Amino acid sequence: MHATHPTTLEPIGHIESCYPDKFGIPRQPGLAPSAKAQLVLHAPYNDPLAVRGLDAFSHIWVTFLFHKSPPSWTPLVRPPRLGGNAKVGVFATRATHRPNRLGLSLVELVSINTEGGVALTLSGHDLVDGTPVFDIKPYLPWADGVEGARSGFAPAPPVIRPVCFSQTARTQLNALSDGAAVKALIVEVLAQDPRPAYQHGSTGRVHGVRLSDKDVRFRAFVDDTGRIALEVIDIASGGPT
Repeated sequence: MHATHPTTLEPIGHIESCYPDKFGIPRQPGLAPSAKAQLVLHAPYNDPLAVRGLDAFSHIWVTFLFHKSPPSWTPLVRPPRLGGNAKVGVFATRATHRPNRLGLSLVELVSINTEGGVALTLSGHDLVDGTPVFDIKPYLPWADGVEGARSGFAPAPPVIRPVCFSQTARTQLNALSDGAAVKALIVEVLAQDPRPAYQHGSTGRVHGVRLSDKDVRFRAFVDDTGRIALEVIDIASGGPT
């Protein structure tokens, strides 16, 4: 019989993200390089001394809480990569429904701001706005990257969908001062096909995803090559996140 030692974890910071909602977030980091976020450290961890030397690293590991997932867990889950039908053990996946709801993401460290505290600018993240952060560690390619490692049921990156824009959406992008950046983020997110796995073979239905302060409406269709593609039909400003 093993003794239990309850542990209380205190967030060291939080995420200010371009993803205000869970829907649309790529299921792994690095799939949407244009996605930017701020990791803001809380007192007393926002001492600039705590990040001295971190700017020498290009990437960091972020340990966080899936705070928008229910606290309950299940031993079997349905990974989207298996079509949302086959079940595997929760510890064989990166599912959010975990006993302690802890997540781990490898993200690019763009810059560090130590004026009035500490804020790290991140790129290529997969973190929803408000995510509590518990730890930061530098990424070491020679230790953290294993050549020839097996990848189980996810041996390759997800299928990338073609993404196009309606005339309305193109006009809306052209009217934005940061239209090129908004377009890049939309393409990278929608190319992952954020729809539920059981809908990946269907077309026609209009879906919506919020990215930063933009409400993006899109639909799936079959293109001239017979592939399922996604068309952005409308991009509206949704106000501050």
